[in-house]
Amino acid sequence: MKRVTYLSHIRLPLSIIAVAILAGCASVSFEQNVGRVNEEVAGFAEGKLTLARTNEERTQRAQAAATLLKAPVGQKEAVQLALVNSPALQGLLAQGWAESADAAQNGRISNPVFSFERLVAGDELELGRALSFGLLDILTLPARKGIAERRIEQAQLRLTSEVVDHVTRVRQAWVRAVAAKQTLNYAHQVFESAEASAELARRMQSVGNFNRLSRAREQAFYADSASRLATAQHVTNATREELIRLLGLDEAQAGLLQLPERLPDLPKQALDPGEIGATATKTRLDIRLAQAALDGASRAQGLGKITSVTDIELTARRNTKIDNSTGTRSDPRGYEIGVRLPIFDWGGMQRDAWNARTLAAANQLEATIRTAGSNLRESYSAYRTAHEIARHHREEVIPVRKVISEENQLRYNGMIIGIFELIADARDQVNTVIAAINAEQQFWLADAALQAALIGRPTNTSLSVTTSTPNAGGAGH
Repeated sequence: MKRVTYLSHIRLPLSIIAVAILAGCASVSFEQNVGRVNEEVAGFAEGKLTLARTNEERTQRAQAAATLLKAPVGQKEAVQLALVNSPALQGLLAQGWAESADAAQNGRISNPVFSFERLVAGDELELGRALSFGLLDILTLPARKGIAERRIEQAQLRLTSEVVDHVTRVRQAWVRAVAAKQTLNYAHQVFESAEASAELARRMQSVGNFNRLSRAREQAFYADSASRLATAQHVTNATREELIRLLGLDEAQAGLLQLPERLPDLPKQALDPGEIGATATKTRLDIRLAQAALDGASRAQGLGKITSVTDIELTARRNTKIDNSTGTRSDPRGYEIGVRLPIFDWGGMQRDAWNARTLAAANQLEATIRTAGSNLRESYSAYRTAHEIARHHREEVIPVRKVISEENQLRYNGMIIGIFELIADARDQVNTVIAAINAEQQFWLADAALQAALIGRPTNTSLSVTTSTPNAGGAGH
């Protein structure tokens, strides 16, 4: 009867505590984690992420990748291919899930400790049972839950930021790969022109119609164009491999990868500054991540003011004493409270550390807000400049070069200039086209960087535009 009475007395408070703990603990599921990321990057990535955890899901991902690889892969399709195929993104999702789970775990209290002891002294047998748990952990559970929620928020924002970074790298790698392929085609034309010119110069010198210096010039240009062609071939291979790595393609998939023959046409109008300003708000990832860090540090600082001073442990005890000589038995029970006394350490250094972390987080938020506007202005400047340069090549430089080529053709037909001047002009025209391709490449790289800056993940915005210069290979003829 005593045993039943004891259990009925202790069961109710323990049940109440257990229910309160379970109701107040922070938690996060994988579906919530991935759903949050997909919601954040829906307009940016134009696709959804899923983590393949079964063979069936991996098969579905492989089939989706195979479907995308059946046709030439555009920039949008490259991003979609990375989302369904890249092991790196799969690893980011899994790591983000782990970080969110760890953050949620920090919002839970430690499990209670049950101890059992058996003591024998002569004819006396004593059995001791104790259940201990941190009372301060329970009392501070709401604060711990708030801290855990902020850490979960930070983990999800970091995961979203890393996904955005990967998508931006895919977009820029695609631009470089297509531009390199396009440039290689024209490098072949320059090489073939230089090869024909060098051979013609050799034959003309052999019959005495060409001097040694003029032939050496043509031979030097031929050697230079051969080096340029080899370099262009390597750049094409290197940029393609970079894209393959970011897409997560295996060897078989890499063999199926087809890229368009040329970069997309320039947009008719560049984005308006007012539209950019309206898009960039406080929903930026960098600002929200800094704000979440400040909120977490502030809550942790408040909790640290208590936990740095003391700790409280509550223990419920029930002992059984049996005296075999007299045949008596007693069941004393009760509780004990253990309090850590702040005698040697009052927790001053811990509180100073939390104060410093909060101050650092506050300044980091302010720095992020101030830097965000500057980064966006720089990204837009690079975008607008690249657009103007690319449009200048398309509307001014190439048409003028075409007119020069047509006039030189007429002059050649009228025997005013020779074949070498005509070949040199053709090389200049090809070089102009290559410079225009480079200008378009810089625009699309700047466009990808601007899109990343708008969502709050600034990236490199430096421009490197190649200008077309007249070729000296055929000069002097």
